[in-house]
Amino acid sequence: MIILTKSDYNRIVEHALRELPDEACGLIAGKIEDNDKIIKKVYLLTNIDHSNEHFSLDPKEQLEAIKDMRACGFVPLGNWHSHPESPSRPSDEDKRLAYDSKASYMILSLMDRESPVLNSFKIQGDNAEKEELVIE
Repeated sequence: MIILTKSDYNRIVEHALRELPDEACGLIAGKIEDNDKIIKKVYLLTNIDHSNEHFSLDPKEQLEAIKDMRACGFVPLGNWHSHPESPSRPSDEDKRLAYDSKASYMILSLMDRESPVLNSFKIQGDNAEKEELVIE
């Protein structure tokens, strides 16, 4: 299970809406307790591709986020990105670029701007398994 606060969910949605028509992206960090991933901090990063079909994290911002995670005593849990015009599921490119089978890959669909859909996945090769996501 992966646990996200409602306020962090809102931050992700707001950032993704601001970045339209491009995909938005970022990192998630926190603690692992009893096999549950508890997100303690969400990082809102720049999509340097400025594309609505794919994203690349800004390397400088990514490094700063990792330094901050260490300073806070958090572990990297994965990343998140938005799909401005497609469902909340990994695309073929998302699967191809998912190098860490332990990471959580969160995808926010903005197909319905009034009701965004956020899901989290474990990805290994071509296999994407949906994780239980709790927003509290």
